Amino acid sequence: MDISKSFNMVTDKVQTWLTGIITLLPNLIVAVLVMIIFYLIARLVKKLLRRLSINLSSSTQVAKLISSTAYLAVLSAGLIIALGVLQLEKTVTSLLAGAGIVGLALSFAFQDIATNFVSGFLIIIRKPFREGDIIESDGYFGIADHINFRYTGIRTFQGQAVIIPNKTIFQNPLINYSLHGERRIDLAVGISYGDDLKKVKSVTIDAVQKMEHFDNSKEVTLYFDEFGDSSINFKVNFWVKYDNHVKYLNAKSEAIMNIKAAYDANGITIPFPIRTLDFGIKGGEKLSEMNLSAAS
Repeated sequence: MDISKSFNMVTDKVQTWLTGIITLLPNLIVAVLVMIIFYLIARLVKKLLRRLSINLSSSTQVAKLISSTAYLAVLSAGLIIALGVLQLEKTVTSLLAGAGIVGLALSFAFQDIATNFVSGFLIIIRKPFREGDIIESDGYFGIADHINFRYTGIRTFQGQAVIIPNKTIFQNPLINYSLHGERRIDLAVGISYGDDLKKVKSVTIDAVQKMEHFDNSKEVTLYFDEFGDSSINFKVNFWVKYDNHVKYLNAKSEAIMNIKAAYDANGITIPFPIRTLDFGIKGGEKLSEMNLSAAS
């Protein structure tokens, strides 16, 4: 009798399940169709946004991020609608609440990673520099080797690879030497007090203008700026095309060589530092005026 009772209970339970499945079957079919439709829509949206993002930002990383995010968003919307069709509203609410809590916890746990990610996204979108540009940031100077959402790699001219977090680049001053394709050289020079300053200016500017790498579309400027201890000092400023750092160094070196050669040809002196030695106890007494025998 106990066996018969147990069998009847199991049979009733199975019949209840079957009845529930049959009742739920139309909704289940609709839910599956909803997921299929949203899956197809998600793929179409992903494909369209990927093409549009590449056209707008010309960055495959940004295009992939935007299209993948949109793909997951459409699928998530389809899942929520499908669960609603199956009358699982409580499950949907629990999932959303759980996702919110998990998202809040992750935002605190990975705050630096999130900041670098957002900074990297903005850097790629705004393009303050591109791969291959010569930049300086956080005290590091070199070529931007690669850019991703977390960090930017710089290859210095000494050969070192430097990894800089994107938030550091985004929140601090950045110098992009390649942006305009030109750079000014400010060369400090000193000449003796006995030289003719007008002649010095003419000879110096003429020497710079004979350079191979000189940008003749811009004017050479020369300004005397101080009376030094043993020389009159000035700066000569001129522009060069700047597509790589080696050409810049060659131009600076060529300017020094041209100026030195021009000064030698025109009798202009670049003086050595001069020091006056005072041998008197009270000061102001020259060595020739001292009584060396008395001093000894």
